[in-house]
Amino acid sequence: MAAEAKNAADITNKGFVLGGGIGLFAASVTPSIPTPDKPLPSAREVLRELKVSTISYGKNFAAIGFLFSGVECAIESYRGKTDWKNGTYAGAVTGGVLGLRAGVKAGVAGAFGFAVFSFAIDYYMRH
Repeated sequence: MAAEAKNAADITNKGFVLGGGIGLFAASVTPSIPTPDKPLPSAREVLRELKVSTISYGKNFAAIGFLFSGVECAIESYRGKTDWKNGTYAGAVTGGVLGLRAGVKAGVAGAFGFAVFSFAIDYYMRH
């Protein structure tokens, strides 16, 4: 159980770092076009926006990683097996939970999409 908890914490931390990197990239390529009512932002405002975006993406990826790894560890403990089905089931649960915030149809689509993606990653990593 300690190894599973370490794995979940490790994935959460990696998710935060990866999300932070994606947030930094996304904020750096976001155009800041001055308009007559909105002047060109100062360097301080740009850096503040970079910080906010980086932290926001980091927290979102950490939450997704925490949910996925926690569900995967629970499924693996329940089933007593380590195989591709654990990640696929965890992906379906994670995608469904995330998608349900936008409705049942989005929940089903999220569950399917996340499960297929998780299966593809597991297949690639195991072969």
